[in-house]
Amino acid sequence: MAQTQQNDLLELEKKLLEKQEKLEKKQEDVEEEKEELSEQKEKYKKKLEQVSGLTRDEAKNALLSETEKDASAMVARIIKESEEEAKRTADKKAQEILLDSLKHGALNYVAEYTVSIIKIPDEEMKGRIIGKEGRNIRAFEQATGVDVDLDEEGIIRLSSFDSVRREIARRALEILLKDTRVQPVRIEEVVEQTKKEVEKIMSEEGEKMAAEVGVYNLPPDLYTYLGRFKFRTSYGQNLVVHTLEETKIGIHIAEEIGADTNIVRLGCLFHDIGKVVEGEGSHVKLGVELLKRYNLPEPVINAVAEHHEDKPFSSIESIIVHIADSISGARPGARYDDFENYVKRLKDMEEIAKRYDGVDDAYAFEAGRELRVVINPRKLDDSQTILVSKKIQEEVSRSLAVPGVVKVTAIREFRSSFPEHVVE
Repeated sequence: MAQTQQNDLLELEKKLLEKQEKLEKKQEDVEEEKEELSEQKEKYKKKLEQVSGLTRDEAKNALLSETEKDASAMVARIIKESEEEAKRTADKKAQEILLDSLKHGALNYVAEYTVSIIKIPDEEMKGRIIGKEGRNIRAFEQATGVDVDLDEEGIIRLSSFDSVRREIARRALEILLKDTRVQPVRIEEVVEQTKKEVEKIMSEEGEKMAAEVGVYNLPPDLYTYLGRFKFRTSYGQNLVVHTLEETKIGIHIAEEIGADTNIVRLGCLFHDIGKVVEGEGSHVKLGVELLKRYNLPEPVINAVAEHHEDKPFSSIESIIVHIADSISGARPGARYDDFENYVKRLKDMEEIAKRYDGVDDAYAFEAGRELRVVINPRKLDDSQTILVSKKIQEEVSRSLAVPGVVKVTAIREFRSSFPEHVVE
């Protein structure tokens, strides 16, 4: 029995050895086939290189290049399609932005131009304003620099190209109408007080104007400058109207295209500030100097300096301020060139007269047909006053080419006041 089991084990071992030998033989055959395939592969590669005339690296580069060309062509086609789409929609989108901006720039502000009217209850009060032999009305016109028209019943009409003077005169006259002591000295006192009140009003108007476009915490003096816009025009367009309209348009454009709205807001608000600043030079130069004095941000100052293209644009915000200014000023009915020329001519007339020694002040009336000159009685006597008046009349006619004859009225008055007694 034991012998039989041993024989079986030997037989099994023999079979296992035979199988192992077969497997090893098959493995060797596989390795030989792999080597043969590798050799065949290399032969085919060499044949392909010979047929194509390219090495493997060169073929790889050629393939990549071809792929890149295909991709580039696809990208170029996408770009071209995008550009064509942009061209089709750009004009429409620009119109939408501008129309929407103009809608945001609409204002309810109503500007005054050259005349103020005051209603009076009766002719007796008008007589009190005129005074004995017209001395009160002469003193009022001299103190305010406005022309007073009393011809129409029930009203007094105040005329002046200078809105600040007219506003001072209007307020002063309303006070005098309630006053029983209407005489030259009292008139001068009221006018002087009213000038101070109007300065305060201008500061308040400046604050309102800035707040309407979202600007706060400015230096107090800048509010006063902005308040002067209420009494200033540019080509017949009131500066408050123009500035608020332009600022709202500019802000909306900036929001639409993603520019800095704060720079645009301040640039638009202050772009014409130089027009209410006394000094030599253009309003752009005067405005830039003023804003530098109050340390406003440089991008804002640049926007003001560049809004008339006096220098190249330094930012997209400067371009927006320029565009908004052009939209507001160029729209139909916004401006009147003749009015601006008229105001300039009258101001030039006054400046010519003020340059003469002994002239304290000068006012243009009657659309420039009359120039009233206030003489300092301590500097010029009667004969010198006549001579200066003649020189002023000749220079005004020659320098400004004024049509017709300019009447120069020189006022030389010595006044000394004592209690209950006035010597004129």
